[in-house]
Amino acid sequence: MVTHLLRPAGWTSRHLRHVAGMFRQGRNPAARVYESIGSDFFLAPAPGWLNLGLWEGPGSEDEADTACRRLVQMAAASLPEGGVILDVGNGLGTQDPVIAEVLRPRRLVAVNITEWQLSAGRGRLREAAALGVAGDATRLPLADQSVDGVISIEAAFHFRSRRAFFDECVRVLRPGGALSISDVSIERLPLGPLELLAGMTQMRVFGLRSSAAMTAVQIAEAARGRLYVC
Repeated sequence: MVTHLLRPAGWTSRHLRHVAGMFRQGRNPAARVYESIGSDFFLAPAPGWLNLGLWEGPGSEDEADTACRRLVQMAAASLPEGGVILDVGNGLGTQDPVIAEVLRPRRLVAVNITEWQLSAGRGRLREAAALGVAGDATRLPLADQSVDGVISIEAAFHFRSRRAFFDECVRVLRPGGALSISDVSIERLPLGPLELLAGMTQMRVFGLRSSAAMTAVQIAEAARGRLYVC
């Protein structure tokens, strides 16, 4: 995969806060990371997208936007149409018009722990007729049994606890509701000290806690203890 690279405009106060956050993450490390990165995220496959995409071609930059959109479309297609849909960790809102197009929801709610991202994605939320809400995925600001479907695209590794998130999904979903999630897993241990250092640095850069390091099997088991997994 070829990432979309942007020319840096020089160091800003946001970049300095990001570096400081590597050493002192605070209570909300994900918010600190994405506020300091800004909307022009230099590792984004395509502008506005924060997922890694679902690729069918050779991984050229020409497919980046399509691949990111395809991943959201695939995940959304598993949810019921015409109901109340909750998007947890909606990034810059780029995925919400896609979710709205696929599902034609009666209502679309986008929860993001980073108020800055909600503000930056205001136009896309408006396009999707979505309600943006600042909130924690492990303490969702919604009533019991109030939604028909929950979608989360490559955000759960930032959550304080995936298990707590799954518990919240059980609480807010109506009987027969569904969760569709795309996540980022860790599949093996580092092969040596340099790879270990690189991995730990990456976790710090992205504000990740050590508990985020779970294999796909472990993530599925955590969900299976709370949800019917298919």
